[in-house]
Amino acid sequence: MQKADCYHLGYIAKLHGFKGEVSFFLDVTDPFEYERLKQVYVDVNGFLTPFFIQSINLRPKGFATVKFEGVESENDAQALVRKNLYLPLVDLPQLSDKNFYDHEVVGFELVDASHGLVGVIQQIIDLPVNPLIQVDAKGKEVLIPFVKGLIQRVDRENKTLHVQAPEGLIGIYLD
Repeated sequence: MQKADCYHLGYIAKLHGFKGEVSFFLDVTDPFEYERLKQVYVDVNGFLTPFFIQSINLRPKGFATVKFEGVESENDAQALVRKNLYLPLVDLPQLSDKNFYDHEVVGFELVDASHGLVGVIQQIIDLPVNPLIQVDAKGKEVLIPFVKGLIQRVDRENKTLHVQAPEGLIGIYLD
């Protein structure tokens, strides 16, 4: 399994107890979608290594207590702390209409209803209070906050994200 074929699920935050359990941080919108998780890929020295889940117990704020098969001691688990977790992209359900996964639109062109082509989406900055779309507009950074009514259309075929940015926002960056 290659990272290009996966999406980032979160990371192993810390040990939980002394019998090989760990605490995951699930960096996802709804952690409860993963309460039946059976396997994850852990980035161990640059290689995605499959680990099978013996038990998972979801906690508040995106955390989960997890027991892996074959990880029986504190020493075994310690080697996994601060390692990133991945799942295959093919496991994600297809979204439609104005919905998209953050990783999905990276590299898409951003087109504003008033301004036209703005540039290429670099990343979605997932701030808890105010997520942002980071766009490279010919070497200039443009940050567009997710506000109600922002997304007009996701064109997966042409790799464009159509938005209606707040009036004057893009001009502040580009004029």
